[in-house]
Amino acid sequence: MKDIESLLLAYGPLLVFLNVLLEQAGLPIPAYPILIIAGALVVHGDLSWELTLLAAVLACLIADAGWYAGGKRFGAGLLNTVCRVSISRDSCIRQTQALYWRTGPRILLVAKFLPGASALSTVMSGFAGLRWRTFVAYDAAGAAIWAGSALIIGVAFNDMVGDVLDMVAVYGGYGLLAVGVLLVLYLAYRWIRRKRTIRRFSHVRRVTLDELDELCAQGCEVVLLDVRASSADPLPGAISVDPRGVIGTPPFQWPLDTPIIVYCACPEEISAAVLADRLLKAGYRNVSALAGGYDGWVARMQATAARG
Repeated sequence: MKDIESLLLAYGPLLVFLNVLLEQAGLPIPAYPILIIAGALVVHGDLSWELTLLAAVLACLIADAGWYAGGKRFGAGLLNTVCRVSISRDSCIRQTQALYWRTGPRILLVAKFLPGASALSTVMSGFAGLRWRTFVAYDAAGAAIWAGSALIIGVAFNDMVGDVLDMVAVYGGYGLLAVGVLLVLYLAYRWIRRKRTIRRFSHVRRVTLDELDELCAQGCEVVLLDVRASSADPLPGAISVDPRGVIGTPPFQWPLDTPIIVYCACPEEISAAVLADRLLKAGYRNVSALAGGYDGWVARMQATAARG
């Protein structure tokens, strides 16, 4: 950590810019501690407050502009890709979308304080079609709040920062080892929990898009339930529902032998399988999850359009 202090003294805002840019681009290189150290150096006149803050905000805007453009160009596909690094990919997608649709661009003001939320919220901004000017305004404000808070902490506790750096220099190796062991144990726990969740709902039957087409061609009145956080561009005739809704109350009121197919935009159709399982336990006898979900339907539509 003393080496970081030396590097900051030598390269100043440039080091801050590169560190923040790499972190916001998605690399596991924490920038907040360096910003705190930079704040402590500002007190002693070794760094410029204005240039350091400007470097951090500019780095955030460059990285976030890339995520925004990707979300606008690739939409849910990029969101799915970003969520693949999460152990709970299905909940990652649904929670991210639900949070953004509920708060709108205001989430950008605090997203950088929430682990993993920064890239997801900027991808969602592009996916949701947020205007560029509005995105830049909110993102710049959020970056300034995030970076400015770290600098203020460094200024307020500059003496303590020096003591912490000395302690880390002596015991840092043991601390990193302990953090590494805890991280591995946590990831193992989440991986095991996810595998158990997948097995728990493996009994829910999956129906392919071709099978759905065949049912409709036979004149079967299928109830399609959309459990995505956003109901934009649903499958034809689909009903948007809350997967946590009370079975037996509207709209969950159909004859028990009604063919019901639930779909989501999540890996392994977990969100759809969760609702399907609840319906099966409530007595519905013909409930399935749509294999491939919404993304599979979109992919097929795009392939059809390309051929046409």
